[in-house]
Amino acid sequence: MIVERRFFGVNLMKLEQDISTRKVLLTMLKTSGALSVSDMAGRLGITEMAVRRHLNTMERDGLVSTQLVRQAVGRPSHIYSLTEQADHYFPKNYHSLTLDLLDELIADRDDGTIDNLFNRRKDKLVQRYGEKMQSNHLQDKVQTLASIQQENGYMATWEQDIETGGYIIDEFNCPISQVANRYNHACQSELELFRELLGADVERVECLAKEGRRCRYLIRNSATT
Repeated sequence: MIVERRFFGVNLMKLEQDISTRKVLLTMLKTSGALSVSDMAGRLGITEMAVRRHLNTMERDGLVSTQLVRQAVGRPSHIYSLTEQADHYFPKNYHSLTLDLLDELIADRDDGTIDNLFNRRKDKLVQRYGEKMQSNHLQDKVQTLASIQQENGYMATWEQDIETGGYIIDEFNCPISQVANRYNHACQSELELFRELLGADVERVECLAKEGRRCRYLIRNSATT
């Protein structure tokens, strides 16, 4: 017997089927290039209406784009293709390449090479984001920094620390975890980045790379310490 599972009124089985179909469509467009609705419907064995429903959702999410192509005979046809954003849904192995390059870089050199590398990266990020930190209020800066980290995939949140009168930034994901797990320089570099961007005292009290549930930063005005 098939049991219909629901969560807050959502049919979970149907949701899973929809997600699965969209993954198939993404893979199809990745391997075959631009396709029409009829092409995709024929390959999947479903109706064109069903394909359009999925494509509408994918287009809304910025994963596919469409263009009108004129045919030699008949009406023009809408052709769908993947956007650059859709590329993030396919497997990547950047961390292995990065780790291999870092290992080779220090093979015949001292540990200071890696320090310098991460420090230079930190300086570039300070330049990139520094202009967004023009507010004189620490809370505004904390909110902006959390937003930047959220956009960069860190699943960042912020809140006021009632006990100290300062602030807390939590990061529940680390996009560079493979590198951070091997090279502590990455974690130290992020801590220094926060300190420079915020112009405040920043202490990391929990770290994902050290088996923490999150990276937690306690932030206080320098004048209050």
